[in-house]
Amino acid sequence: NGRPFISGTTVTVADVAGAKTFMMMEAEEIADYYRLTLPQVYSALAYYYEHKAEIDLNIEQRRRLAEEMKEKRIGSRHRSIVGG
Repeated sequence: NGRPFISGTTVTVADVAGAKTFMMMEAEEIADYYRLTLPQVYSALAYYYEHKAEIDLNIEQRRRLAEEMKEKRIGSRHRSIVGG
């Protein structure tokens, strides 16, 4: 999928960056939450800041796709009871 992951985990660099920038978590909190070591967290953050523009673009593209899918109810198991 082209998204950088932390080796040996399913955690993406974007996950770590989002926890830091949007959720205002400290490195220790991120490590605890994702069960990572502090060196893994700091490495992910370093990678993020070195590739910030492309990772931010990917985050925004995925957010837009999720919003479109939500609006179209893609993946929903239930029919809408309003208007359909």
